[in-house]
Amino acid sequence: MKKIAIVMSLILSLILLSSCTNKNAIPQDNQPQLTIKDYFAFEENTKYMYEGTGNEYAAYNVLVDYLSENRVQLRSNNGGTETVKVLENKDGKLTLLLSRSECYYRENFTQSPSSNGEILLQEPLTSGTAWTLADNRKRYISNTEIDIITPVGKYKTLEVTTEGKEYKTLDYYAPKVGLVKTVFIANGNEISSSLSKIERNIAFTQTVQFYYPAAYEDRLYFVDKQLSFHTNDITRAILEKAYNDTPKENLAKVLSRNAKIKSLYLNNNVVYVDFSKELVREMNAGSGTEGMILQSITNTLGTYYGTDKVYLTIEGSPYSSGHIVMEKGEFFTVNLKNSVKLENPPRESNKTKN
Repeated sequence: MKKIAIVMSLILSLILLSSCTNKNAIPQDNQPQLTIKDYFAFEENTKYMYEGTGNEYAAYNVLVDYLSENRVQLRSNNGGTETVKVLENKDGKLTLLLSRSECYYRENFTQSPSSNGEILLQEPLTSGTAWTLADNRKRYISNTEIDIITPVGKYKTLEVTTEGKEYKTLDYYAPKVGLVKTVFIANGNEISSSLSKIERNIAFTQTVQFYYPAAYEDRLYFVDKQLSFHTNDITRAILEKAYNDTPKENLAKVLSRNAKIKSLYLNNNVVYVDFSKELVREMNAGSGTEGMILQSITNTLGTYYGTDKVYLTIEGSPYSSGHIVMEKGEFFTVNLKNSVKLENPPRESNKTKN
């Protein structure tokens, strides 16, 4: 089922744009030539919902993860998979720089290097503007004044056609609103997605497992915490803040008061995390408890990123303390065998917004 969902995610154009309060069609007569910027003015903390017909994965929603001057990172969910895409508006072209399916962790990819971007839209925004994609598909602006009716409203749209060997995709964009409808046609069958609702001031929420040592029992306990991420929130800061709340008094604290996560990212299926020196200096634990603290960190981050390898450093150097010394390139490994879910933990009072 995930494979089908991923295929649908790649087929359906998940380009999401900001919206305005005017839901009526915008006439283009006697208007100056529109540019990509007129169609792609993204808003922070906005959720776009699309209803679908013809396939169970045609319905999806999109949130704005990260937003800069000319790049945006969008996170879409169609019920089968979660996909992250990075778009760039530059030099009269809207380019898809990155598309990553089954991306269930949150990381800023807007500055990740890209050499094989896919042009989604190209100026001038007039009928006949055409370009060929790397896989020889043809994409062109087929019309500039198509009336489209959606559950949100009626729009006069720009129609962009993509032709493959055995299928065709039609994307419809409305000024100051963005993508309002997508139609996929193949073998006489039609699948469509239409903008059905726009919500503002919406955070992206995730349930994350946090592990804590119970040295007196020689085991780890984990608790599910629901975290909220707003556009441009720093993931490591949210995780760090959440880890400071110990769910039970007789569990050891994982991070000391002044310990900070200086960097955190996934690369080649390894989590790289760098802590400030206070992680070791303020730990105040024996070798057994120290090992359990490190295992808790490893399990938490490894589980969140979906991998079993965590490379932990202190101020850029391999982890080293009076009890445990790691070599350069040596990573910790996730081990969940001695972990038990903490039942009925106290309800959290903190809101995790950076």
